[in-house]
Amino acid sequence: MTWIAPSIQRRELPTTAGEREMLQGWLDFHRDTLLAKCTGLDGDQLARASTPPSTLTLLGLVRHMTEVERSWFRRRFLGEEIPDVHITAENEDADFDDLDPAAAEADLAALRAEIAACDKAVADRGLDETFPASRGRTLSLRWIYVHMIEEYARHNGHADLLRERIDGVTGA
Repeated sequence: MTWIAPSIQRRELPTTAGEREMLQGWLDFHRDTLLAKCTGLDGDQLARASTPPSTLTLLGLVRHMTEVERSWFRRRFLGEEIPDVHITAENEDADFDDLDPAAAEADLAALRAEIAACDKAVADRGLDETFPASRGRTLSLRWIYVHMIEEYARHNGHADLLRERIDGVTGA
């Protein structure tokens, strides 16, 4: 039997909430949106580059966001010394390039696991906590939340186009 990406129910956005709940709500909404764009597709469809000449795929976006979650929340903010999930020394774009349709289920599970790990890791940390970043900058956890919302929103726009090209599904 061929694996099919399961459906996901997006969480409701908070409309009146404190800053942390609002940021977490919007981040969760965009995380859910990317997974919703994958709903009902098999590994071959998820790995299909559907807007030539671009090689961008839904599966590549899922793998990329797994790396981005890990990089910002755990590696940069918390300073954890953990390896990349998909990226290699030989190919810094392996999250986009080295796709295996047969591994799609594991790749979606890896994103969900990374999201859970990141949420747990920063649940008790303050939005004003900072960390040293590149180019001599100091960034805050709040900055990461805003950046992650922006990163998902941009890639969800890509996902909209990819999904529509694969099977005509729009919305969500």
